[in-house]
Amino acid sequence: MSEAAAESATNSRPHWWQRIGPGLVTACVVIGPGSILTSSNLGAKDGYSMIWVVLVSVIFMLVYTSLGAKLGTVTSESTCTLLAKMVGRPLTVLIGCGVFFISAAYQFGNNLGVHSALENYTDFKYGVVIFNAISIAFLFGFKNLYKLVERLMSIFVALMLASFAINLFFAKPNLLEMAQGIIPSAGSDSDSILNISLLGLVGTTFVITAAFYQSYLARFKGWKVKDLKDGRIDACISATIMALITIMIMSTAAAVLRGKDLSGVGDVGNALQPLFGDKGQILFCIGLFSAAYSSFIVNSMIGGFILSDSLGLGGTPQDKWTRILTAAVLLTGMFVALYVIQSGTRPVVAIVAAQAVTVVAAPLAAGALLLLTSSKKVMGEHRNGIGVNILASIGFLLLLGMAWYIASEKVLPQIQKMRGASTAMIQVEPVETKLALQNRN
Repeated sequence: MSEAAAESATNSRPHWWQRIGPGLVTACVVIGPGSILTSSNLGAKDGYSMIWVVLVSVIFMLVYTSLGAKLGTVTSESTCTLLAKMVGRPLTVLIGCGVFFISAAYQFGNNLGVHSALENYTDFKYGVVIFNAISIAFLFGFKNLYKLVERLMSIFVALMLASFAINLFFAKPNLLEMAQGIIPSAGSDSDSILNISLLGLVGTTFVITAAFYQSYLARFKGWKVKDLKDGRIDACISATIMALITIMIMSTAAAVLRGKDLSGVGDVGNALQPLFGDKGQILFCIGLFSAAYSSFIVNSMIGGFILSDSLGLGGTPQDKWTRILTAAVLLTGMFVALYVIQSGTRPVVAIVAAQAVTVVAAPLAAGALLLLTSSKKVMGEHRNGIGVNILASIGFLLLLGMAWYIASEKVLPQIQKMRGASTAMIQVEPVETKLALQNRN
């Protein structure tokens, strides 16, 4: 080979689709059972009128995903190491613990999503145990964990796009109403804008912990400053995938499930069966399984890796503690899900605790990402511009507003309800004891 040919081969870059990947991983963790149920419920209740909310949520997710990608690409140290130097180790550990508990809370939902996808085709109740075992085997059995995860997520993204697109095609949505749903004033009012399902859609699409983890994925990918453009393209592809899948699910529900009450993701598949037959239900379950199991893997890594890094125990796939703490998230989600499957009751205390942690941890993680990427000391000439900071600040205020809503409307009332129940039990017990003593005498 001539020197010119050798130099050309050395300088040639892979195709654009070979240079992306972290965004696909992030899209997979965002599109999970929670987002499928929430978007289906909104479509069944409000039709196509809330498509604009998907687009707004995805825009803010794009902003923060881009910040995470840029941080991981420009800097050489891990995100929590940088954060500990800037704000101190205690606050960094608080964020790490918060992200860990949020991931553990999401994880039992992912387990239930896998269970819902399987239960229509098998009576075996312990499928989640098998899939957790497979995930832990992947976790400890592969040296290049990131490369494996990226390839798996590419497959799951393709399955989700194909499954939900085919269901949407057979649903025959009203294209004019879909177009009108892009405009906030079309079919929406103040009551619907403030309803809990809508806020749930924002919360399951604008997932700040996944954006924070994007900085780790960028490093695992091996991106450097010269790859900043790839990071922006990757973030845009991720946002497009999130928007497409969510809008397809919502529009399918708007077209064929209008007025139905959907209490779980299994209800969505069951409601589609009479309309589309067994094939339609199978397609939905393939999409649901892909969404649940892809989130299953990546969500656990988010909690394990960020907590490990915040404690100074390492933040790469090669570090022992990242894998151990990731396994801890997997097992926590599995045991809570098994409790729900066996008992048929919701783990109210665990849900309230997770909501309380989210109130604190989500704004802190967003603030940390914004602080680091705005710092000239950390980012140099690549720090955020004014426009990016304005958009990111609006997103931060949105997270604060959601945190206030969750705290005031969900966490505090539920805590008061549980305290009231505990007080009632304490008052009843002495009476029962007194009656028992009287009967014995």
